[in-house]
Amino acid sequence: MLCNTLKVNMLLVPVWASMLLGLLLGFLPVVGMEPMGEGRSVPEHAPNSDPVPSSPGSNCSQLTLKLEFSSKVVEHEYIVGFTGYFSAKARRLYISSALRNTKDGALEWHIVPRENPASDFPSDFELVHIRQASPSSLLTLEDHPYIKRVTPQRKVFRTLKYIPSSEPAAPCNATRGTQSWQSSRPFRRSSLSLGSGFWHATGRHSSRRLLRAIPRQVAQILQADVLWQMGHTGSGVKVAVFDTGLSEKHPHFKNVKERTNWTNEKTLDDGLGHGTFVAGVIASMRECQGFAPDSELHIFRVFTNNQVSYTSWFLDAFNYAILKKIDVLNLSIGGPDFMDHPFVDKVWELTANRVIMVSAIGNDGPLYGTLNNPADQMDVIGVGGIDFEDNIARFSSRGMTTWELPGGYGRVKPDIVTYGSGVRGSGMKEGCRSLSGTSVASPVVAGAVTLLASTVLNRELVNPASMKQALIASARRLPGVNMFEQGHGKLDLIRAYQILNSYRPQASLSPSYIDLTECPYMWPYCSQPIYYGGMPTIVNVTILNGMGVTGRIIDKPIWQPYLPQNGDHIDVAVSYSPVLWPWAGYLAVSISVAKKAASWEGIAQGHVMVTVASPAENDSEVGGELTSTVKLPIKVKIVPTPPRSKRVLWDQYHNLRYPPGYFPRDNLRMKNDPLDWNGDHIHTNFRDMYQHLRSMGYFVEVLGAPITCFDASQYGTLLMVDSEEEYFPEEITKLRRDIDNGLSLIIFSDWYNTSVMRKVKFYDENTRQWWMPDTGGANVPALNDLISVWGMAFSDGLYEGDFTLADHDMYYASGCSIARFPEDGIVIAKNLKDQGLEVLKQETAVVEGVPILGLYQTPSDGGGRIALYGDSNCIDDSHRQKDCFWLLDALLQYTSYSMTPPSLSHSHSRVAPPAGTERPLPQRLEGNHLYRYSKVLEAHLGDPKPRPLPACPHLSWAKPQPVNETAPSNLWKHQKLLSVDLDKVALPNVRAYRPQVRPLSPGESGAWDIPGGNAWLTVTTVRIMPGHYNQEVGQTIPVFAFLGAMVVLSFFVVQLTKAKSKPKRRKPRIKRPTYLQQQQTATGKNPGV
Repeated sequence: MLCNTLKVNMLLVPVWASMLLGLLLGFLPVVGMEPMGEGRSVPEHAPNSDPVPSSPGSNCSQLTLKLEFSSKVVEHEYIVGFTGYFSAKARRLYISSALRNTKDGALEWHIVPRENPASDFPSDFELVHIRQASPSSLLTLEDHPYIKRVTPQRKVFRTLKYIPSSEPAAPCNATRGTQSWQSSRPFRRSSLSLGSGFWHATGRHSSRRLLRAIPRQVAQILQADVLWQMGHTGSGVKVAVFDTGLSEKHPHFKNVKERTNWTNEKTLDDGLGHGTFVAGVIASMRECQGFAPDSELHIFRVFTNNQVSYTSWFLDAFNYAILKKIDVLNLSIGGPDFMDHPFVDKVWELTANRVIMVSAIGNDGPLYGTLNNPADQMDVIGVGGIDFEDNIARFSSRGMTTWELPGGYGRVKPDIVTYGSGVRGSGMKEGCRSLSGTSVASPVVAGAVTLLASTVLNRELVNPASMKQALIASARRLPGVNMFEQGHGKLDLIRAYQILNSYRPQASLSPSYIDLTECPYMWPYCSQPIYYGGMPTIVNVTILNGMGVTGRIIDKPIWQPYLPQNGDHIDVAVSYSPVLWPWAGYLAVSISVAKKAASWEGIAQGHVMVTVASPAENDSEVGGELTSTVKLPIKVKIVPTPPRSKRVLWDQYHNLRYPPGYFPRDNLRMKNDPLDWNGDHIHTNFRDMYQHLRSMGYFVEVLGAPITCFDASQYGTLLMVDSEEEYFPEEITKLRRDIDNGLSLIIFSDWYNTSVMRKVKFYDENTRQWWMPDTGGANVPALNDLISVWGMAFSDGLYEGDFTLADHDMYYASGCSIARFPEDGIVIAKNLKDQGLEVLKQETAVVEGVPILGLYQTPSDGGGRIALYGDSNCIDDSHRQKDCFWLLDALLQYTSYSMTPPSLSHSHSRVAPPAGTERPLPQRLEGNHLYRYSKVLEAHLGDPKPRPLPACPHLSWAKPQPVNETAPSNLWKHQKLLSVDLDKVALPNVRAYRPQVRPLSPGESGAWDIPGGNAWLTVTTVRIMPGHYNQEVGQTIPVFAFLGAMVVLSFFVVQLTKAKSKPKRRKPRIKRPTYLQQQQTATGKNPGV
C-alpha cells in the first residue's frame, strides 16, 4: 500500500507544481498587470469630428479617414535666407542695407517676430513682411552678399474627412483601434504622418493571413527585448519627433526631455494623435512598447490642431534641433519636389551636424518612380513598409530616384524596409491604436536607430553614414523582391547591433556589388543582357563615408577584370563625386561590351577599386587623413548583338517632368494628381510596357542624349512617348535622314490645347505668379515640327472615351487627334467625347470619326515606317485603365518587319487621311516659360531660341589592370561590411527566457498585450519590460521560485510522513488454481515471478 501511495503522490507532484505556477502567475496581474482585454485599446479620432458610426451588429469602426492637403502663400511675407548664422541685430542690418538700395523709396517693411525657443539663438533666415514688393525690390534684396535667397512664406492646410470604407468589415478582435488613411498627392511637400492610405498586402489572401495580421508589438517582433535585457534601452540618446505634439502627462512616457511649440497656438499638447503615436513607437515604456523608453524625447510641435504649418516653423525647428545636438530625428513629411532648395539645404545641414535623419519614403506605391523627398536623399535613411508576413506593402513608394534623369540613372531607394502595416502605438491620451503607412515604418526604424546608438560605447563612431552602413549591411533580403522595392532588405535589429559593436570607420557602397545576372533582386539590370553596340548600362552607386562628414576619392577608381572569368570582354567607365558631402557621394559606373565579344555569349566579371580619404578628427593620425579602400564586384551576361529589327530605342532625352516646371498629367480626369513627376522612364511609370516588350523578345535601350548622338543603323524603331521637350534643328534633319535609311518611328502623343492649359493654371508659391503649364500632356507643336516633312501633324483637339479596336476594349484618356496625314497612309478613327469642350464650357458632345491612329510607309527605297497614336495613357502605369500593349506589338510588327496588321488595314474604322484644312494646327502658348527648364531652348530678347547643339557624351573608358584570379561565385554573400563575419560575433550570454515584469505605479493602468503565435521569436509568456525596472523584477523572481519550491517540498514531506505513520497490513494470501498446482507437480518447476 505504501508503494501505491508513493506512486500516486509522485504523479501528483507535477500536477501540484503546475497548479502552483499557475497560481503564482494568476497573482501577477494583481501586482504587475491587469487582465488582457480589448477594452484597453482605445481608438483615437480627429478632434471636433462627429461620432464614428459602426456597421450593424458590430462594435468596430468601418470608416476610412481621407486626408487632403492644400497650400497657399502668405500675403506680403517672405523668408530671407542668409549665407550663415547671424544674430538678430546683424540680420536686421543686412536686410535694411539691401532694401535701402531699392528704387522704391517708400517701401514698407518690417521683420515678423518669431516667438519660439530658437529666437534667442543666431539664425540663418528671417521672416520679413514687405507690402507691395516689386520683383525689382526682391532681386535687390537677393543681391546682398550675405543673403542667399528670398522665398515666399507658405501656409499648409491639412483636412481630415471620414468616408465609408470600401474594405470588408474586419473582426473586432483583429482591428480594434485601427484606422486606415488615404491621401492624394499634393502640389508641394506635405505631411505623410496621417496620409498612409489603405494597406493592401501583395500576394494571396487566406484565412491564415487574416489570423496572423492581428497587430502585435513591433519592438518585440524585432527582438528589441534582447537588447533590453543587456541593459540597452536608449539611454543618453536624444531623439526628436517632428509632428503634432504630445500631452504632458501621457502615461506611456517617462523621459520627455523637452516639448517645444513652433506653431501660433498656445499649447504643447497633441490634438490629433499622430505625434503621440510616432513618439510611442519610438519611446513608449508600457502597453504598446517603444524601442527606446529611456531615450531623451524631444517633441517638436510643428502642426496646429487645425493641421496648419508654415515653412518658417520648420526652418526654425531644424535650427533648434542642431543647437540641441539632437542625435536622431524622425521626419514624417515628404513630397516630389527634390528641388525645393531651402528645404534640401537644411536637411544637408542637419545631417552634416551628425543628426541621423529617418524619413518615410512615401505612400504612392505600387507605382515606380514615386519616391518622396527628403527620404530620397543620400544622407537620409529612407524607409519603406512591409506587412507582418514580409510582403512589400502596396502603398509603399518604389524607386528609382529621378534626380539623375535623363542623362544618368537613378539610385537605389528605399534604403531599408520594416513593418508599416497594423503597427500598434500610443493613443492620444492613453491606451493603444494601430496605424498603417510608411509614416509608421519610419518611427520603427527611428526607434531602432535610437536603441542601437545607445549600445555603442564610443558614441563618436555613430553618425548618419555609419548607422546607415550598419542597417543596410545587416538587413535581411526578402525573396522575390527587387531592390527598388525593398532597398537592402528588412530591418534586422540584432545583426545591426553586432555590426555596430564591431565597427571601425570606413567607406562602403550601396549597392555593394553589380550583378546583372541576379534576378529578381537586381531588376531591371538583370532583365536584359548586354551586347556589343548597345547603349552603355549605367549603375548609380552611392558611396557612404563613415569616416567623416566630408571626403574625397584618391586618384581614380581602378578597373580590374578577372581574366579567368572573361573580364576583358567588357569596358568600364567611372564618374564620381569630386567631394563626398555630407557623408555620401556617387559613383556612376557605365558598362559596355568590347568589340571582340560582338558575337560571344557568356559571363564576364571584374571589380572596381575605389579609395576614399577623409580628414582625421584626431590630429595624431598619420598624415591627418583616414583612408578606406572598397571593392565593387561586377558580373554581367553578354549575348551576341541582336538583329536590328529586335532593337527598340526609347527617347528619354525629350521627356520633362516636375520638378522644376509645371508639367501636367496626361489624363486630365486625375484632378487629385495634377503633376507629371514619375520620370517617364521605362523603369518607372512605363515599367509594365518595358516588361511586356522584353517578354516579346525585344531589346529596349534608353537614349539620354540628343537624336544626333546615336547610330540609327543599329536600331529598328525609335519610340517617342509623351515628349515635352523641344527639338534642335539638327535633330530634325538627322531624324529625316535616318528614316530615309530604314529607321522606323512610333510616337504616342497626348493633349495640347492652349485654352485648356490656361484653365488648369495654378498659383506658384515661389514666384507668386499664376502658372500655366509650359506644355500640355505632350509638346504637340514640337512634335509637329519633327514630323511635318512627311505631311503629318497632330491637332489641338482633346478627346476621351471607350471604344473597341480589333476586338480589344480601349480607353482614350485626354488624347489628341491626327490633324494631317499622307493620302496613302492608313488612318483609324473612332467616335469620342470632346473633353476640351467639357473642361472649358462644362458641356458634353460626341465627335464622330476622330482620327486617332495612323500608319505610313515612307516612299524612299529602303525607307522606314511611321506610326502615330494620339494618347499615351494606355501604356503608362500612372493612371492606366485599359492597356494597349497589343497595339504596341502590332505597331512594332509594322515598323520592324513591315507587316501591316490585317486587323488595322481592313478595319471598319479606317477612314480617309485628314488633309489638315479643317482647323489651324496648334501653336505654342504665348508667354510660356519652357525655356527655363529646357535643354534645347534659351532665353532671348524676342522668342526663345535654340541653344547650340551640345556635344555628344563620350565616356572615358578606364584602363584595365587585369588580375589572373578566380572571381567569387556569389557576390552578395561575399560582401561583408568591415570584413566582419556575423557568425563569429556572438551576443553576450543572455537568459532569453527569463520572464521579467514591472509592478505598476499607484494609479497606473496596465493593459499589456502579450503577442502570441509568433514562430520567429523566442518570447516569454510574461511581458518583458525595459529600463531600470529589470533589476527590481529580477530580484522578485528568485523569491517566487523559492516559495514555490518550499510549498512543493512541504507537501511531499507531509504525504510521506502520513504514509509512514499508518500500520502495515499483510496482504491476503491468494489460493492457487488447481490446474496450476497440477502443472507444477508434473513439470517439477516453479512459475517465474
